[in-house]
Amino acid sequence: MARTVRSVGNKDHGIKKLPLETQTLYAELLEHLRGADFARSFADLAGGFIARERGGEKYWYFRTSEGLGRRPQEFYLGPDDESTQKWLQAYRDGRENARENRERITRLATMLRGGGLTLTDSSSAKIIKAFANAGVFRLGGVLVGTHAFVAIGHSLGVRWPSALQTQDVDFGAMPKHHVGIGVLQTPQLLADVPKAIESLEMGFIPSVRLHSASKPTTYIVPGKEWRIDLVTAPQGGDRESPVEIPRLGAHAQPLAFMDYLLQKPMEAVIVSSTGILVQVPEPARFAVHKLLVASNRDKRMSLKADKDRQQAFYVMSFLAEERPGDLRLAAEEAMDRGPSWKRRIKQQADLLPGRIQELDVLIE
Repeated sequence: MARTVRSVGNKDHGIKKLPLETQTLYAELLEHLRGADFARSFADLAGGFIARERGGEKYWYFRTSEGLGRRPQEFYLGPDDESTQKWLQAYRDGRENARENRERITRLATMLRGGGLTLTDSSSAKIIKAFANAGVFRLGGVLVGTHAFVAIGHSLGVRWPSALQTQDVDFGAMPKHHVGIGVLQTPQLLADVPKAIESLEMGFIPSVRLHSASKPTTYIVPGKEWRIDLVTAPQGGDRESPVEIPRLGAHAQPLAFMDYLLQKPMEAVIVSSTGILVQVPEPARFAVHKLLVASNRDKRMSLKADKDRQQAFYVMSFLAEERPGDLRLAAEEAMDRGPSWKRRIKQQADLLPGRIQELDVLIE
C-alpha cells in the first residue's frame, strides 16, 4: 500500500519548537549540571590541575594518585576555554559553590516545567538519577529507549507531538569504554549498578533468563510495570549470553545494532522535580537505529515496531528540515554496513507515517 505523501514541515507532523526563552533556560541548566557533575567527581580527591600544550593550544588535566592501585593518573578536562575554566573554578570554590549550584539547578528545573518541556515521571526519574549518581553516565553508560527520545527532544529544542511515556528504563553500555579528546573524563573508575538499584528501595529484583547462568540484565518489580534493562552490543560469535560490563559491576543483554547506536553519545537533561545530566544517543543515529530495530521485531511485537517508526519519523522529520547533514551522515554510515542494513532501512522507510525526502534520496 502506498504511503500518504506528507510534507516534513513542523506544522504538518505536530512537532513544536520550544520558545527561545525555554531553550535558553535548558542550555543554562545543562551547563550547571555539567559543573555540578564535575565538582562531585573531583572535589573529594587529592590532586591538582596541570596544563599541557599540544599544537600550540593549551589543554587542562587533573592529576591524582587516588583511585584503583593509587597510581598517578591524569584525567583530561578540556581545552583552555570558558567552559573548562568554569569547571576549574567550581573545584576551587568547593562545597559552598556546589550547594549554590544545586539550588540554581532546582530553580531552573522548576522554571522549565512551565516552559513546555516534556517531564519525566517521578519513578523513572528516580531510577535515572540513581544511575547518574552511581557514575554510570560518566563511565560511558547511555540512556536509550523512550526516555532518551524525550531527552533528545529537549536537546533539539522541540516538543514531540506524543511523549510516548513508559515505565521501562533502558541503559546501554559497550563492554569497553574509550574516551577521546574533547570528552570530560573523571576519576571515578567503577560503578555498582546492582547496589544503585537496591538503593532505590522500590522492590526491584533480578529477572534471570534460563540461559544466563544467574547473570541478570533485567530488573523488575513483581506486580508492577517498572522495569530496568541493561543492553549492549554482541561480542564475538555468542549473540545471546549476557555480556559482562566490569566498570559497571553488571551484565548486559546483547542486542543487534547496539554498537551503531552507542557510538558518539551526547549529553542531555532529563527534567522532573530537578534536572538530571545523562548521556543519550546522537539524534540522527537514534532515529536510524529505530528503523533497524523495527525491522527486527516479529509480528507479535507490531505495536512496539509502530512505536519505533513513530519516534524515528519525528526525529528524522525535524533533522531533515533543520540539520539534514546529520541525517545524511548517520544513514550513510548505517547503509555502508552492508546490503542487509540498507534493505532493512528501505523496508521500514516505506512504513513511516510520511515521507522523509532526505532519507528517500539516500536510499535511492
